[in-house]
Amino acid sequence: MHHSLIVHQHLYQPPREDPWLEVVHAEPSAAPDHDWNARINRECYMRLAQAEAHRRDARAAARDPDARAGLSRVVNLYAWCSFDAGATLCEWLDGEAPDTLRAMQQGDAASVRRWGHGNAIAAPYHHVILPLAAPRERRTEIRWGLRDFRRRFGREAEGIWLPECAADDDTLEAVAAEGVRFTILAPYQVQGHDGSGMPVRWVGASGRTLTIVPYDGSLAGDVAFGGLLRKRLRIAQRFTPYRDMPMVAPRCTTLATDGETFGHHHKGGDAALLEGLSLVARQSSTRLTNAAALVANHPATQTVTLVSPSAWSCAHGVDRWRSNCGCRLDGGKPALQQWRGPLRGALEQLATHAHEVYEREGRDLFARDVWDVRDAYGDVVAQDGNALADFARLVARDGSDETALQRIRELLELERATLRLFTSCAWFFDEVDRLEVRQVLRYAARCLELSGAAARLTPAFVQWLAPATNGLAGSPSASDVFVREALPHRDHTLCVAASAIASAAAGMLVTRVTVYDVQASPVGTAWQVDTTHRRTGARASFTGTVRGAGPSLLVRLARVRSSGGVDGSEEEVAVHEFPELMAQLLLRREASEDAALLAVAD
Repeated sequence: MHHSLIVHQHLYQPPREDPWLEVVHAEPSAAPDHDWNARINRECYMRLAQAEAHRRDARAAARDPDARAGLSRVVNLYAWCSFDAGATLCEWLDGEAPDTLRAMQQGDAASVRRWGHGNAIAAPYHHVILPLAAPRERRTEIRWGLRDFRRRFGREAEGIWLPECAADDDTLEAVAAEGVRFTILAPYQVQGHDGSGMPVRWVGASGRTLTIVPYDGSLAGDVAFGGLLRKRLRIAQRFTPYRDMPMVAPRCTTLATDGETFGHHHKGGDAALLEGLSLVARQSSTRLTNAAALVANHPATQTVTLVSPSAWSCAHGVDRWRSNCGCRLDGGKPALQQWRGPLRGALEQLATHAHEVYEREGRDLFARDVWDVRDAYGDVVAQDGNALADFARLVARDGSDETALQRIRELLELERATLRLFTSCAWFFDEVDRLEVRQVLRYAARCLELSGAAARLTPAFVQWLAPATNGLAGSPSASDVFVREALPHRDHTLCVAASAIASAAAGMLVTRVTVYDVQASPVGTAWQVDTTHRRTGARASFTGTVRGAGPSLLVRLARVRSSGGVDGSEEEVAVHEFPELMAQLLLRREASEDAALLAVAD
């Protein structure tokens, strides 16, 4: 009999992209990095791909290479640790840190070769609390996650990570219905297991089964919050609890924690983890493996019941994401999270309206069931441009014109924005005016716009949000946050067009600005720019001229009617209203030209 060790890393960042431009804006709180995704990638995700032991161990490692396990001083830990990478994080990695994503994929492939089963497991597409989702939305989130996993890792997912480990019997039924074999849960979420850490079996009302791998709750707590990563020998001892004990039956220790623990939350955590695993590899009582291999090699024999609902970060089921249950980050402050319920209620009302629009219009536009189309959108939802245009043509009724195809793409984007509304981070923290709430409210504003009913629904939505406050006099409400920081106060397409005109006038012809394709051409002393949104296919044309320079640069422009001529009055857009990268590009160019002129004058 032997002891198995699994280290599972839950890798996730919420979607931080502006829902109109599909880029992450600068987040000053993440300094010295541009934004929190960039900072956490630098401090953690990238380091996990290149984990390195502390210098004091270099000589020892050179004297005693671990030939049996293949661990060396610089290691891609994605090849040795079980992990899930949230789809919204992968979207960002795809464009901004492709080497990190490639290391995850390579690590998974290496684990398949070594153990016959991959380290990577899937996750629902958005980090939503599945027990609080409607059955139809729960199914779509799972299916989108599985489809995205297949595209990125080139194989079917054997397991799935549930956001916040939040589960109820209906959630496990939905997971099992998609053919997933297992999930990982906290030990206190299952009743009837023997404490060995080996896989156990859950049986649903339908007769479907799902394997559960219970993780070691004490170990997870000590790693995440107890400073265990500062004690490399101690962590190795915790990884091998049975090294001096005879075993009559297989046992497993599973460490499951946020991947950000290793480097972001705890500096040097990646090195500590590598050293702990290296020490484990030098003894024979414990075998490192992954959850999929464990489940395949040790089919569950025990049947358990689920504590339903339950989660790993709420002692009250899943109330942290719908009520003032008392769970919060700062236990020294009073529990003033009564805003959680009204925020969820307002977003649920908006989602109901959005789904009604999608279903009503989709019935006339799609060639098949509207909800089947939404599920299938998971194949391409992380892409843009031609992939989305081709998908729209695939699901459209025969003979659909360009207007119908554009509306199909808008309706699918409406559903994407609606699903994003329930990203769990908006409820996890203590205040209603945090950036996580602001972000989901931006998705709400995008929903209102794409629904075509913004003028009618926005005033009502503002009223629905008003009760979402902590109750203290003068404290902001979600309504205040929405009006002040989520509603767009300028037409994003107008700002993109202005930046393209300014760059063209400066001699820089660009073809892409954020999520827009742009094409600028001179028209007399002015410029015309044509824009195409790469997700919705929406097209627009503008004419404009440039005035001023440097920080005082502005573009005066007007929209061109499809039939010709100018639509409405002209507007002025200042350089500080341009998309961030375009503004920086233009200002840097002018600064460098000024410097060159000064050098010549000197």
